[in-house]
Amino acid sequence: MSAEATNPASPGPVINTVPRRKARPRIDLRRLGRAALLGPTARDRLPDAIGHVAEAHRAHYPDADLEPLRRAWVLAESSHRGQMRKSGEPYITHPLAVTLILAELGAETTTLTASLLHDTVEDTEVTLDQVGEEFGAEVRYLVDGVTKLEKVDYGAAAEPETFRKMLVATGSDVRVMSIKLADRLHNMRTLGVMRPEKQARIAKVTRDVLIPLAERLGVQALKTELEDLVFAILHPEEYDHTRELIVDNSSRADDPLAEVTDEVRTVLRDAGIQAEVLIRPRHFVSVHRVARKRGRLRGADFGRLLVLVNEDADCYGVLGELHTCLKPVVSEFKDFIAVPKFNLYQSLHTAVAHTDGQVVEVLIRTHQMHKVAEAGVIALGNPYAPPSEEQQAANDGERADPTRPGWLSRLLDWQEGAPDPDTFWSTLREDLAQDREITVFRPDGGTLGLPDGATCVDAAYEQYGEDAHACIGARVNGRLATLSTVLKDGDTVQLLMGQDPASEPSREWLEHAHTPAARIAIQRWIAAHPGRADGAGAEVAEEAQSTRSAPPAPEDTPETSTARPATPVVDQPGATVRLAGCCTPVPPDEVTGFSVRGGVVTVHRVECSAVAHMKGVGRAEVGVRWGDTTECRVTLVAESFGRPHLLADLTEAIALEGAEIVSATVEPPTQQRVRHTYTLQLPDAAHLLTLMRAMRNVPGVYDVSRAQHHNAPAF
Repeated sequence: MSAEATNPASPGPVINTVPRRKARPRIDLRRLGRAALLGPTARDRLPDAIGHVAEAHRAHYPDADLEPLRRAWVLAESSHRGQMRKSGEPYITHPLAVTLILAELGAETTTLTASLLHDTVEDTEVTLDQVGEEFGAEVRYLVDGVTKLEKVDYGAAAEPETFRKMLVATGSDVRVMSIKLADRLHNMRTLGVMRPEKQARIAKVTRDVLIPLAERLGVQALKTELEDLVFAILHPEEYDHTRELIVDNSSRADDPLAEVTDEVRTVLRDAGIQAEVLIRPRHFVSVHRVARKRGRLRGADFGRLLVLVNEDADCYGVLGELHTCLKPVVSEFKDFIAVPKFNLYQSLHTAVAHTDGQVVEVLIRTHQMHKVAEAGVIALGNPYAPPSEEQQAANDGERADPTRPGWLSRLLDWQEGAPDPDTFWSTLREDLAQDREITVFRPDGGTLGLPDGATCVDAAYEQYGEDAHACIGARVNGRLATLSTVLKDGDTVQLLMGQDPASEPSREWLEHAHTPAARIAIQRWIAAHPGRADGAGAEVAEEAQSTRSAPPAPEDTPETSTARPATPVVDQPGATVRLAGCCTPVPPDEVTGFSVRGGVVTVHRVECSAVAHMKGVGRAEVGVRWGDTTECRVTLVAESFGRPHLLADLTEAIALEGAEIVSATVEPPTQQRVRHTYTLQLPDAAHLLTLMRAMRNVPGVYDVSRAQHHNAPAF
């Protein structure tokens, strides 16, 4: 913007020097005179210079009031008069070109008005207050949102802080970013007058920040042209090679895309489906990507077919006809109508095979879907105005709210925790590099929008903010999972939160944190608590070490136990009864028995794997029941998520149930999971289930089970 404004009175092109905004005197717009305000034409006519803008605007909004555009043009032209771009053109050509870009994409009148004025506050004597007085609060807000912060105030931080300001403004009105994207596109189109090093610097920021933002706002028309312009600057040799490939292909006599287009038109005409079938050439970067992926390119690789219909149902009708009459490549099918992308994109994607084996990709969408696919949020007009009855009927109440998409909410949240401009700038680029979003569901029916590759750690901080420090685990689709588990689109995630207020995050979580919000929150906690960043894992490991240092308890045998064990009674008089070591049954387990050599009956729990084996080899079962219920010794395994004081809480729960700990071992934590093994003496075997329930109720414990001695003999 202002970097291209020059003073023609100077001996060479220099930056236009204006007083710092804080000291800028307030000018009286009346000084411009009636002619300057109204222009050389009558009030009911537009200046010729913006006639093409008005024509493009009326194509989308036939009844639009063009008076604000006329007044904005007069003020912009008068204010920028005498300023020149480095290309030698009058500076007013820049806001005019930016406005035309937006008008062609379908921007509404307020956006176009602000676009004409977007450089006035930055480069001229016009103030924001004057813009507000003349054009209203909305236009004032949009102009302020895209106005750069001055380097004299912010130094090297001016660029990142300008983007921070712009993103915050976008959080309240996405039209701010629409103007910025169109502004950058026109600047990139005319970047050739800049020094090569400055071209490269601007192109890299465009690649890392503006193009991802255009993708997230669904403005594909701007995104694809920006990609090609950046490609030409940063990779000129590859760009030239790609251009040659496209030129060579265009001169070929045979065109499989044209042949398949004729076939598709015939199929749809015979089926009675009204549709427009077009060939949609790939842009330079798309061709380059396909070439890198597939190697030698064939004719069908240079474009795709686009089928436009009137109704959603017609999209599926077209799909059915193509898959019936042509040879479909089913693996290429994607339904973005039923499940739109996070940037509002809707379309059916499929592919059909040409007679020579080439695969032709086909996009199927309605005319309205195509408009949104090209222009994204710009095509929605003023997203803050109440929808008309026609819009409500078209949207059917099912479209996502475009005014605050999930990715933008996340970005605004984490940027507050990154006060340092360098941290903000680097983190912003990392965040925007994640170009796909997934949706996961909470048990209460709510949803969380996360970038592709996000883990349960990210979900915890997305849902709970810094309270996620107390997270001890998760269930994914009903099954227990570690916090490092990578989530997939459509997963249901239940986050398990500890009750201990002293709960701490682990440094290990940083390895699994994919979102800036999670990383910044964890890093901030670590910085505030130096030396304590090992979290629950360190404390549990210390407890485990002290527990393992205790001497092992004697084996659980009748000779070493002083308790009178519960006795099973078998339906085989005179038989010797032995409890199987593989499943260690105790009351009130349901049990069964099998006769073995020496007149011995081994007693197993009915769910023991040895029982199925015995039955499989034809062993006859012996009826078994428990006699008097009394003391018993049993080994339990507790699975838990690591947290401070877990071992103490578990042993307290065991003691409160009247059980005596004969021995205990705690294995070292693995991915925040801890395994405890306890051999316990119970005063009454009937209390076993109550004891196991009490242990499960300890925060952080997700399962308690009987020990399974897989190496013990089955009989």
